[in-house]
Amino acid sequence: MVDAHRTFVIVGGGLAGAKAAEELRTQGFDGRVILIGDERDHPYERPPLSKGYLSGKADRDTVFVQEKAWYAGADVELHLGQPVTSLDRYARSVQLGDNTVIHYDKLLLATGAEPRRLPVPGTDLVGVHHLRRLAHADRLRGVLSALGRDNGHLVIAGAGWIGLEVAAAARSYGAEVTVVEPEPTPLHGVVGPELGQIFTDLHADHGVRFHFGARLTEIVGQDGVVLAARTDDGEEHPAHHVLAAIGAAPRTGLAEAAGLELADRAHGGGIAVDASLRTSDPHIHAAGDVASVEHPLFGTRLRVEHWANALNGGPAAARAMLGQEVTYDRVPYFFSDQYDLGLEYSGWAPPGSYDQVVIRGDARKREFLAFWLRGRRVLAAMNVNVWDVTETVQQLIRSRAQIDPDTLADPSVALTSLL
Repeated sequence: MVDAHRTFVIVGGGLAGAKAAEELRTQGFDGRVILIGDERDHPYERPPLSKGYLSGKADRDTVFVQEKAWYAGADVELHLGQPVTSLDRYARSVQLGDNTVIHYDKLLLATGAEPRRLPVPGTDLVGVHHLRRLAHADRLRGVLSALGRDNGHLVIAGAGWIGLEVAAAARSYGAEVTVVEPEPTPLHGVVGPELGQIFTDLHADHGVRFHFGARLTEIVGQDGVVLAARTDDGEEHPAHHVLAAIGAAPRTGLAEAAGLELADRAHGGGIAVDASLRTSDPHIHAAGDVASVEHPLFGTRLRVEHWANALNGGPAAARAMLGQEVTYDRVPYFFSDQYDLGLEYSGWAPPGSYDQVVIRGDARKREFLAFWLRGRRVLAAMNVNVWDVTETVQQLIRSRAQIDPDTLADPSVALTSLL
C-alpha cells in the first residue's frame, strides 16, 4: 500500500529518472513516487538512438528502460508529455504545463541535456536534424534509409561520439557522408590527437569524407529543402540532409529560475551537487546529464553525459533521498560501436591534464588499450576491440598507483599484477 503522506517527485523521464524510481521501490519506499517527463514516450535509454536502433539492427521496443506496465505495477505515477514549468522551493511544489501543481517532500531533478543548435542561416530547413530524443531517431532512421536508396548526401557538423556513430549508421545504409569538424582530428577533446587519427582512418576506410579545420556557416536550401552546406573556408558540400552534432547543454532553466546553485562553465555547467548528489536545497537532488558532481576521486566537479552516469546516478540519488549515506564516486564510463570497432572508455583525462599516452597492443590493427597518464598515474583508459578489462583498468585508476609506462605497455605483463 502506498503511504500518501510522503511524496517523492522525479522531474525527467530518461534513464536516470526511471532508475531512481525503480530504486526507491527496491529500497522499500512506500510513499508516492511521481515521475514527470515532457515526452509522450515512457522512459527509454539513449545509446540505441545513435547505435542499434538508428542502424536498423534493433527494434524500437528495445530502447525502453521498463515496459510501460511496470510503472503501474510498481505504483509509480507517470505524467508524460507535460513539461514542468516552474519550481517553488518554499512551497515544495512543481507546476506542470497544464497548470497542475504537485507537492513533494523530496525532489529529484533529472532533466538531462539538450542538443546545441547551429548558429547559422538555414537551420529552419526541414532537412536539418538533431539527435537527442526518440522522436529524433525515429525521423533520422527513415532519412538515412532513404539517403542510402537514393545515393543521397548527409553532412554532419561535429566529429564527436554522436557525429561518428551517426556517420557509421549512415554508411551502413549506403548514404554518402561528409563530416565537418573545426579540430584537426575527430574526438580531439576526448582522446586527443594521439588517437584521433585512428578514428579518421576507420571512417575513411568506410567511405566517410572529413573536412577538418572548418565550421559550417550556412545551410543552403530552396523551397524549404536542403541543397548544400557551406563552411568558413569557402567550401560548399552537397547535402540533402544535415545533422548538427556539436554537443549538448545541460537543461538547468528550472533549477536556475528556482535559485539553485549552478556549476560554472569551466566545469561544464549543470546543477551543482555534492558527493551525495544533493543540491544547494537539502530537499532537492540532481542526477544524470544535468548534475555537476563534486567528485571525490578526481578532486573536481564533473558533469558526465553518458549512459553509465544516468544508470548509476539515478539509484544513488534515490538512496540519498531516503536518507542513506551516499558517496557518488563512480569512475566515468562510456562505450561506442562504429562498424567493426567497439570500445570502452573509463576515467577522466581532459586536454592538458595528462602528460603521456601509453599504448598496449597494436593500434594499427585496432586491437589495443590506451592509457592516459600524469606523472605515472593512470587517469583514464580506453580498450578498443579488447574485452573484459574494464574492472581492472578502473581499479588502476582508483588506486592512484605510480606505474612504469614501459611495464604498462608490455602485453606480457598482466594488468592485474599492476594493482
